[in-house]
Amino acid sequence: METIQKSLLLRLVAKPGKATELQQLLINGLQWVNEEPKTINWYAFKISENTFGIFDTFPDEDGLHQHHTGKLAQAITKAAPHLLAESPVIEATEILAWK
Repeated sequence: METIQKSLLLRLVAKPGKATELQQLLINGLQWVNEEPKTINWYAFKISENTFGIFDTFPDEDGLHQHHTGKLAQAITKAAPHLLAESPVIEATEILAWK
């Protein structure tokens, strides 16, 4: 089992009428995240009608940095003014146990 040292929780709130576009961006983002060898786990999920989240894990700071500069991060940043009702909330998290 690969060691996990870093993890992030990201919350994204879509503008009214933009939830479907944001959801599709996250679904399509899987292809880009699959190109990131140091992203161990990546989950995109829906919390409510307009609120989505991403949870991901990395073996080290380098993996986290690669993800932050990757294609999905760039796509979210580019689409943010058009799709997001507010700035994304990004929280560093600490994995205490996992299976």
